[in-house]
Amino acid sequence: ALIPLQLVAGFIKSPLSQKKLTEDSVELHCEAVGNPIPEIQWWFEGNEPNETYAQLWDGAREDRVQINATYNLHSTSSIHIANLTLNDSGIYECRASNDPDRNHLSKSPKIKWIRSQANVFVFEHPIIVTTLNVTSGSNGQLYCNISGAASAITGHKWMKGEEVLQSDDTSSHQTVYNLNEVNAESSGEYVCKFLTNPPAEGTVFVTVKPHVVVYKKSEHGNEGDTGVLVCKCNSYPSVTEWTWYKKENDHYMPVVNGTEDRFFIKSSGNKTELRIINLDIEKDPGEYICNGTNEVGQDGATVSLRVRSRLAALWPFLGIVAEVLVLVTIIFIYEKRRKPDEVLDDDDGGSAPLKSNATNHKDKNVRQRNAN
Repeated sequence: ALIPLQLVAGFIKSPLSQKKLTEDSVELHCEAVGNPIPEIQWWFEGNEPNETYAQLWDGAREDRVQINATYNLHSTSSIHIANLTLNDSGIYECRASNDPDRNHLSKSPKIKWIRSQANVFVFEHPIIVTTLNVTSGSNGQLYCNISGAASAITGHKWMKGEEVLQSDDTSSHQTVYNLNEVNAESSGEYVCKFLTNPPAEGTVFVTVKPHVVVYKKSEHGNEGDTGVLVCKCNSYPSVTEWTWYKKENDHYMPVVNGTEDRFFIKSSGNKTELRIINLDIEKDPGEYICNGTNEVGQDGATVSLRVRSRLAALWPFLGIVAEVLVLVTIIFIYEKRRKPDEVLDDDDGGSAPLKSNATNHKDKNVRQRNAN
């Protein structure tokens, strides 16, 4: 039998040094090959004097450390540390070995563990002063000012979500972004980023009262079916409370969730839905108002509900049937009136050949006499 070739462990991917801010997270990766497949361990040495290496395990540091490893064609391992503190700064060491005696308590392994190191530097968050909350009617200028940056500033970025609104490569400790108008569309969270190592950022909140719109201005439903009315809000901050009303005789009557076991309200953030079970053609048609409230103010929108009779769906079909019956009747009457004329034409056509035959005989007799 062939004896498998034994290969000592070797790294194909080593962890990289990183700079982070407190409360951030860091992730390091390590991969090794060998035959047999090597084991990977993680060790740490802090910056305190006389501090020695200590092995890290999954769940260490009050469950802030997570270690994932796979051993398939080769070894892969990653360590993730969440909610970083200044004490997490230090040297993180990836060790790999495939020596059978690598973890033996009394025997020394023949092959030493191979090691690869990365430094993790954790800094305090710099102080970033931002514009106070911007709302409708206020100045549309957003600014951020930084002090205590971890490194030199090489530029700035303004972002809203994933969209980069503005960027530059200046080293100023202050950055400004101007809004054309403060409204529902421009409301949201704006992030100013200072390009330092590690990057630092602040957030400016642009808030307005809800801007409520209906999904459809008019909804139609059949008697006995379920009607669904939907309203939504696209402004920031999100709606914290939704209420529904029905207009009756110039009064707005609240619609309570679960009323008559037919009215059900489902709301989540910037969307609300009123579901009416078993539509009643007498009681349910009318105007319904959805009202949204947030920390800035409130707004509402109106949707009309129309309920059709169950027979309403049959009217188009009955109309088609009526049209077919009228058309058949017209054709029948036309055929009935046309039939005697056709019979008369057939009689005339039958006598014509007789007349023609008589004429032919007469001509024949004339020719015979001339011949004599």
